[in-house]
Amino acid sequence: MAPDARRRLGDAGEALVARWYEQAGYTVVDRNWRCREGELDLVCVGGLGRDAQLVFCEVKTRRSTAFGSPLEAVTHAKARRIRALARAWLAEHRGTGAPRLRFDVAAVLMLPGTAPEVDVVEGAF
Repeated sequence: MAPDARRRLGDAGEALVARWYEQAGYTVVDRNWRCREGELDLVCVGGLGRDAQLVFCEVKTRRSTAFGSPLEAVTHAKARRIRALARAWLAEHRGTGAPRLRFDVAAVLMLPGTAPEVDVVEGAF
């Protein structure tokens, strides 16, 4: 798949997952946040007071399962990298944190001829 097509697929998947969070009562506070160490797909906040959670979500979008589930693409090494990116995000956005942090992984399957499927694993790591 060409880089532009891959980017469009990823953007479409992220938009679907952002909508999923918004429908679940979260606010998307950042999308595709970048620093020199990498990129965070979605940063969301939900809840109030002590129940507030800041969620860092890695989104994986695929057109097939030929290479496994999109969820399988988030390895232990990728999870460590996302945690490091979350620390960088928090350092840059002091005062915007929540009492609790959560790391989610969202899988989006866009199989030809079917409606997209969104599966969000809350607290994936």
